[in-house]
Amino acid sequence: MNHSYKINVLDQIPIHNNLPSHLAPAQTIELAKHCDALGYYRYWIAEHHDTEGYACSCPEIMIAEVARVTENLRVGSGGVMLSHYSPYKVAETFRLLSSLHPNRIDLGVGRAPGGNSVAASALAYPNHANGAELYAQQVSDLSGFLHNSLPTGHPYSSLKTIPEAETAPELWLLGSGAGSAEFAGDVGAGFALALFIGTHDRPTEITNAYRNAFRPIQPQQKSKVMLAVAVICAEDSDKAIRIAATHTYWKVQAFRHGVRIPLLPPEDCLNLKQTLSINDQAYYDETLNSMIVGTAEECHARMDSLADEYGADEIIVVNVCYDFEDRKRSYELLAEEFKLKKHSPNRDKTDINS
Repeated sequence: MNHSYKINVLDQIPIHNNLPSHLAPAQTIELAKHCDALGYYRYWIAEHHDTEGYACSCPEIMIAEVARVTENLRVGSGGVMLSHYSPYKVAETFRLLSSLHPNRIDLGVGRAPGGNSVAASALAYPNHANGAELYAQQVSDLSGFLHNSLPTGHPYSSLKTIPEAETAPELWLLGSGAGSAEFAGDVGAGFALALFIGTHDRPTEITNAYRNAFRPIQPQQKSKVMLAVAVICAEDSDKAIRIAATHTYWKVQAFRHGVRIPLLPPEDCLNLKQTLSINDQAYYDETLNSMIVGTAEECHARMDSLADEYGADEIIVVNVCYDFEDRKRSYELLAEEFKLKKHSPNRDKTDINS
């Protein structure tokens, strides 16, 4: 049984407690410092555009600040939505981050737009938004820029990605199907399987396909499988289920009706659930069941089961709830349950407001 996997944090920078959105990034800094001290391994930051309830459109800026105020965490994107950007520019940005924070930067990329079609159009303006069909070429080019390995004859093979850091950022591809998995293996990237998106089954053949396709692009490089799961942990199961109502109801509105709403208090969401149609209530229950919700011991057992099922090397935990203190407490309980090695904060690390 595989119980030696690493535990990571995926921060979507939710807007807590109905506060102004400009305060959410500061809470990310607080949470990152807290998770660094608790002993988590990676801290990744998501990208969303024009998405009510979330406050990060520029993960690369948050990565720089989180890496600056922490010591032990690997810090990265989960992920950069590559369809919006030039692979060369992304490579330059993350090479610079790697120069500032050697051996600590991860570059996770995905094909999803991270927002609606209007936002995608605005990001591409004055050109047209890229289609998903260009994603494979973009990733291939990105890897080439990161490792100075573009083939002879490529129109940009003469370009250098400056600064030329001693180590490149660790490249990961985010996905939810066998096609994404095989492609991640083919380009020698790590693969993060998004189990927290949707309620459909993701068979273990997905991660098997990744390992079978894996081709290392660096000496001694090995395949890496990460599971991305939604976990809400509390002192008792009933409390955890109550806290989870916020994100569950948000997902019903977002994925059943295409409506992004602010994060609502869990009591309001539980009351609103009773007003939903039968089909929406069924989707609510399916969504809740797709999360890992309960006591630390219960969450640990389900995470172990998933790690064994998929042969995971790491699990990254996303936690979206209304109250910021509930979110912090969930990561505390999980760290205590897994007996993560705590770190004492370095007093030389400066505060965001210093």
